Amino acid sequence: MQEGGSRTARMVAAWRARAGVDEFADALAGPSGHADARAYDVAQPHMEIYLATRTRWFDDAVRAAIAAGTSQVVLLGAGYDTRAMRLAHDGVTYYEVDHPRTGAHKRAALAALEGYAIDAARYVGCDFERQDFVEELAKAGFDAAQPAIVVWEGVTYYLTEAAVRATLARVATLGPATRLCFDIVSKRFVAGRVNDAADLEARARVAQMGEPLRFGVDDVLPLLYEAGFRHVRTTSFDEACLDYTGTYDRARKLRFQTLVEARVGRFFHGDGAPA
Repeated sequence: MQEGGSRTARMVAAWRARAGVDEFADALAGPSGHADARAYDVAQPHMEIYLATRTRWFDDAVRAAIAAGTSQVVLLGAGYDTRAMRLAHDGVTYYEVDHPRTGAHKRAALAALEGYAIDAARYVGCDFERQDFVEELAKAGFDAAQPAIVVWEGVTYYLTEAAVRATLARVATLGPATRLCFDIVSKRFVAGRVNDAADLEARARVAQMGEPLRFGVDDVLPLLYEAGFRHVRTTSFDEACLDYTGTYDRARKLRFQTLVEARVGRFFHGDGAPA
């Protein structure tokens, strides 16, 4: 496969492949993705369990939404996400929204993979600086009147605060039956106000790849409230890792990352139906 696209996306695919949570990730990572992952491991040796935890949490969120009757899954800033194939379900449509160049490279890469249905998702090309992704989704057949889950994984920290706020506000317009799942890192980590040299090196490595960290937030609730959300649940990575592995180790340094689920509408516990 000819390599291209985002270096950090290829690196993430390498960790997913190593963790065994994505059977298509090895080919998508390519040699350079694996090389970048090994180099990054020097500063942060626990990235494999970090990506395994993150992938599992988002996978479970999608499965739960589908089980509750959601028929539309939006992968926002899809990168090398393969859920459209891994979590395919009758009656469920996946929309992969990303820059046209990124989407074109991904489709070319997937076309070469045995066992991957290239039409597993509807590809929605969107230049986020010039186009409205909600409008582009509608052109691709997305129905805002029907329940949906929006997966925004591994993206927020590479954006400006203005871009994060604008995206949250647009997702909120999709209605009370839409779930949004995303992840954040702390403001202190993004700003480099940490004492650990390894943390500083980790920040520097992604900056050297041309994708510096730009946005961090310590308490996401005010941000989501201002965007129009009225149901918010946060889970620390340490909590998620404990749920999935039964283990906790402070040395893993997962304390800067948080997983977030938000909805505009309030929900009863357990049934997924609007209150």
